[in-house]
Amino acid sequence: MKVAVVFLAVVVCALANEKYTTKYDNVDLDQILRSDRLLNNYVNCLLEKGSCTADGKELKKSLPDALETNCSKCSEKQRKGSDKVIRFLVNERPQTWEKLKKKYDPTGENTRKFENELKKQGINI
Repeated sequence: MKVAVVFLAVVVCALANEKYTTKYDNVDLDQILRSDRLLNNYVNCLLEKGSCTADGKELKKSLPDALETNCSKCSEKQRKGSDKVIRFLVNERPQTWEKLKKKYDPTGENTRKFENELKKQGINI
């Protein structure tokens, strides 16, 4: 019995410290945002309208959890990258931003949750 309790405690601690993979942290976001073709491929992946690259699949898998947990499992680089992409989409591709919001935040709950934080960073959603 004691072994089972210790095992469960170790599993809970391991899960609590779980982070998203940093394997794709060196993807050149600027290159993607400058290229309509690349950006559209990622958007289509997220909207399930096209195929996904390996990093696109990882993003699609992690995105709902990241939204739900305020990116608690994100690395600092992932947080900064998210801010950059959100800023770009809101300012430069608002129709794309609305499509993604509709899919990943249909009730607007997450948008409301992050609105003040994003405003501090100069992002008006």
